Amino acid sequence: MNYLSVENVSRSFGDRTILSDITFYIDQGQKVAFVARNGTGKTSLLKIIAGLDTPDTGTVQVNKKITMAYLDQEPPLDPGQKVFDAVYTSQNPIVRAIRSYEVSLAAGDSAAIQSAFEKIEALQAWDYEVKIKQILYRLDIPQLDARIGHLSGGQQKRVALANVLINDPDFLVLDEPTNHLDLGMIEWLEDYMDKSKLTLLMVTHDRYFLDKVCNQVLELDDGKIYKHHGNYTYFLEQTANRKENLQARIGKAKSLHRKELEWMRRQPKARGTKAKARIEAFHELEEQASRKVNTEKLTLDIKMNRLGGKILECYNLRKSYDELVILDKFSYKFKRRDRVGVIGKNGSGKTTFLRLLVGSESLDGGKIVVGETVQFGFYTQTGLQPKSDKRVIDMVRDVAEAIPMYGGKKLTAAQLLERFLFPREMHYQPVGQLSGGEKRRLHLLTIFMANPNFLILDEPTNDLDILTLNVLEDFLEQFEGCLLIVTHDRYFMDKLVDHIFVFEGDGKIMDFPGNYTDYRNWQKQTEKTKPGVLEKSPEPSSAGEAYAKQGKMGFKEKREFKQLEKDIAVLEQTKTDLEEQLNSGNLDHQSLHEITAKLSKVMAEIDERSDRWLELSELK
Repeated sequence: MNYLSVENVSRSFGDRTILSDITFYIDQGQKVAFVARNGTGKTSLLKIIAGLDTPDTGTVQVNKKITMAYLDQEPPLDPGQKVFDAVYTSQNPIVRAIRSYEVSLAAGDSAAIQSAFEKIEALQAWDYEVKIKQILYRLDIPQLDARIGHLSGGQQKRVALANVLINDPDFLVLDEPTNHLDLGMIEWLEDYMDKSKLTLLMVTHDRYFLDKVCNQVLELDDGKIYKHHGNYTYFLEQTANRKENLQARIGKAKSLHRKELEWMRRQPKARGTKAKARIEAFHELEEQASRKVNTEKLTLDIKMNRLGGKILECYNLRKSYDELVILDKFSYKFKRRDRVGVIGKNGSGKTTFLRLLVGSESLDGGKIVVGETVQFGFYTQTGLQPKSDKRVIDMVRDVAEAIPMYGGKKLTAAQLLERFLFPREMHYQPVGQLSGGEKRRLHLLTIFMANPNFLILDEPTNDLDILTLNVLEDFLEQFEGCLLIVTHDRYFMDKLVDHIFVFEGDGKIMDFPGNYTDYRNWQKQTEKTKPGVLEKSPEPSSAGEAYAKQGKMGFKEKREFKQLEKDIAVLEQTKTDLEEQLNSGNLDHQSLHEITAKLSKVMAEIDERSDRWLELSELK
């Protein structure tokens, strides 16, 4: 069944054409990634599909028999609305019934509780309620009675994501769904999308996410749509082959063009019909021969400022905000060409840690010693805040006119802009006309133009397209200074870091030798040896496994499924009770420590049993 038809769509803003004659189709069950450079209209196309914008030409048709949901990069939530209302906003009768049940429970209205209970029973929606609870827990949705306006941008994005997942539409359109999620959330969402039967169209820079979830890639390149059946790895292979073949065709066209050019020069002005046909063919050949294919990797032999023997030394660093301990006696000496990734849950203090190192945040205790030759380049999540009418090239020239290269050469601001995918025609464009991704790329350029020897990057991959990420990675691989990165992009981290600072909570930081994938493999292996809080659910029998392969539950699976629902309900109630005790304010230090430890164990058990519940729910 066809879900979406996009035919001959074009869209311009002023003199700038961002979409031109775009045509593609999406059918039921397809999980499609849309890949293109920043500024080529990815977000604009998604807004047109979602009905939030209209094309200048062409048509977009969404099947009227299906439900569709759209997740914007910056969801337009009502700041005065409560989180509960934003999460449960829905036309889905099951979601509305569960919402009524939750409202009546909170109000203690017995008659309303009974009425809502009967509706849920009639809709057979108790499984769905467990699913909603798991989504809210996995995305770490804050207190449901909090106001949207009191949340951070990242928290608001997670609330909007929870809403679209809870509504369970037939067709889901996502714009950068992994932004503002920590690594654990991304892995859960990746697994959820992979196992779901949703039809998807998404824009994301997360290459591991694309590789696991998507079964088709739509590539917009040079104004044309290329369709690749398969995941991201297959897309890379096909793109490389296409460019090689195109390069070969251009080479042949150039050779033939030279011969035809000689013929053109020899011919008199008056020509017959056959000659005119050959002339028309010559002009087509000339156009093909003049095409260019960019197959080169970025090479920048920048002469970095010298790093001395002493770089950056941390001694017994301490930092906390009330009860939240970020650092507790952290010590580390950075070495030459240190390449460190920083991971941890949202709110664990990763950005604060970076700000402490550069001196923009004060310590509670300890000492940071910065070497005399160190020059920081600090890329922040807030990005540039220039006047909208300031020109692109002036933003770079304000930092420096040129950057020194080895061999005595220099790279000018204009040349560096071109290396980072800003063509000459964009150099004198106002910054206000750039897309979100282009502004972030320009921010990175201003950092590099100062020629730092210690780069600190806080979520540098947000809103950058995959092509830009490849350029950035090539640059950072050649960078000879120290590199400290906070990012939720697992591919980016795997490629660039050689060890990781893991924020474990309570001020503890583990220095793990290896990249992110190495850490996750070690973590999974370690977790296998840990005893569970409750006795684990029974493993399916071999007969049950054989039955499950047919896409159905056997008797033991059904029994396990029902038991899991009961276990999860008990654990959720236990979790609620423990949280109420923690929030009471009546606990001494010892009791606070004990209840926190119990809560941690219960939450781990909810995770484990919920994962198994999801596996079995796919077989129903």
